[in-house]
Amino acid sequence: MDTTLDDPLVGQTLDGRYRVDARIAAGGMATVYRAVDTRLDRVLALKVMHPALAADAGFVDRFIREAKSVARLAHPNVVAVFDQGTDGPYTYLAMEYVSGCTLRDVLRERGALQPRAALDILEPVLAALGAAHRAGFVHRDMKPENVLIGDDGRVKVADFGLVRSVDTVTSTTGAVLGTVSYLAPEQIENGVTDTRVDVYACGVVLYEMLTGSKPHTGGTPAQVLYQHLHEDVPPPSAAVPGLPAILDQLVTYATARDPELRPTDAAGLLGLVLDARALLGDAELDAVPPQARAEDRSATEDRTSVIPRPLAAAQPPVQQTSRLERPDRPEAAPAHSHSPSHSPSHAQTRAAASRRPRRGTLLVIVGVLLALGIGTGVWYINSGQFTKVPNLLGKTEAQAKSDLSAAGLGVKRVDRKFSDSFDRGTVMNSDPESGKRIRGNGAVVLTVSRGPEVVVVPDVKGRPLEDAKAELAKSGLAPGMVTQAFSQDVAQGSVISTDPAGGQKRSPDTAVALVVSKGRPVQVANVVGRPLDQARAALQDLGLKVETAADQVNSPLPAGTVANQSIGAGAQAATGDTVTLTVSKGPRQIPVPNVVGLEADVARRTLEAAGFKVKVERPLISFSNTVDAQSVQGGQSAPEGSTIVVRTKGL
Repeated sequence: MDTTLDDPLVGQTLDGRYRVDARIAAGGMATVYRAVDTRLDRVLALKVMHPALAADAGFVDRFIREAKSVARLAHPNVVAVFDQGTDGPYTYLAMEYVSGCTLRDVLRERGALQPRAALDILEPVLAALGAAHRAGFVHRDMKPENVLIGDDGRVKVADFGLVRSVDTVTSTTGAVLGTVSYLAPEQIENGVTDTRVDVYACGVVLYEMLTGSKPHTGGTPAQVLYQHLHEDVPPPSAAVPGLPAILDQLVTYATARDPELRPTDAAGLLGLVLDARALLGDAELDAVPPQARAEDRSATEDRTSVIPRPLAAAQPPVQQTSRLERPDRPEAAPAHSHSPSHSPSHAQTRAAASRRPRRGTLLVIVGVLLALGIGTGVWYINSGQFTKVPNLLGKTEAQAKSDLSAAGLGVKRVDRKFSDSFDRGTVMNSDPESGKRIRGNGAVVLTVSRGPEVVVVPDVKGRPLEDAKAELAKSGLAPGMVTQAFSQDVAQGSVISTDPAGGQKRSPDTAVALVVSKGRPVQVANVVGRPLDQARAALQDLGLKVETAADQVNSPLPAGTVANQSIGAGAQAATGDTVTLTVSKGPRQIPVPNVVGLEADVARRTLEAAGFKVKVERPLISFSNTVDAQSVQGGQSAPEGSTIVVRTKGL
């Protein structure tokens, strides 16, 4: 569905700086748009609070708190906030735009992930949360929807809109914040949160990545909340037989119902995750989940490879003795009960560790070889730590990023410049250049062509709206604000005109406003007072749609006839527009005041104030102005608006 036609912000520029191009997503508190910072010429995400909430100081404070909290983190695995401001009824955040998908999208498409892919996603998430915890903040709403996976494979945590200071006690008296499937027991029971609620949520997310489903399910949120409070998260191997027991332990520690048994913060859990990875072999890490085993193996590996391991530099160092290495420690045993097949013994764990070189041992070996200047050390210095930048010229930005990722390289930034030689959107240069040597985990600056410095606006008059937008984008221009107008010549839904007009020259990325035809105008007939069936037929004959209002109303018109129409008689409408008809249930019956004995003028005013019309009859010969009788006796009911006759005394 095209939301451009009914979203008033698309095509507008906020604060004279942020041009809103498209709506990305909408939530309960805000809508997120893709926008362009016209000052810095960069694409970003604009999070705009719903105008109806802007009057609530509490919502505005929470919104601004998100900007301040995330801006303080400045972590490569946290979606950055660039700016915050207000333009009329719109309060907004300008944030980093991550082109890609969410972890929820990945789980929806693939179901359970291979252990390696699950850990590759979890580690940068914990690195981001670890930085937040060390800075004094708790996310409180960790879930797959808030984990973004960029097209370049980088993982980022989004939506810190519910953050609170670690030392701030928060109580949810009206409703529990966060998503019920990922809430820690103490978050539900007491409403008081600290860093360990994020640890619990990450444990649930890990379970979901390993199994493809949530650990607690139910028909209602209340049932899910009850399970969080009274049932342990089961080991993932119970749902996916064959998963290594060390992953069961990892989920068990993170999701212990007693917060005292969990790692104290995300950095602590990250240490356990790194230890678990060291204890797993390649066969265990790359085990294909059950739902993927029937597929072609190479296709499965290709899908997993789009989520490469994040840079190790993004992970904070952890100084913690791993409970995964010491399962015999009594204080490490959470309140979960597992079968022996799911819980490796201390001897098994140590034996598995002894079969794999520890990081410290590897560093000692490399250090000795470096000191001697021979063997592996010489190879590492001269060749092993370097790679060549692949040939990127002329490739699309997405292709170039994919080639760099395959070579183990990242993208430092993307610059955009005009070019008459390279097609718009293709790489015209890189730093280092193609073929140059670069460290194996280095990053490359890409320069992408913006196309010619001057673009001719294409003539899209008479083209359907979607075709016109595609043609403008192909020419290097941005579809701008869309308005509608009647046209005798242009078919409904097609473009009447553009501003600037076709044939004019503009710089790339200029927004082009479009006027779209509503078709030939239809003059709406007057159907008020007509029976409903006749009114409906008359409007449908004009090409209009007809709906009937759910509630009928009292009116002077007879019951069953049309009392009101949403588009007035004589107004212009487009073919296919909807007219809503309100049906009369007749006049309202109201009590008649008793005016006998009152002066005629007083009686008139009394009856008119009650909602009646009044007729005064006087005898031919009368010496009194006092009402002697009325056509409807006082206390009886009569239709509102009907006429009451009053008579004065005669001789």
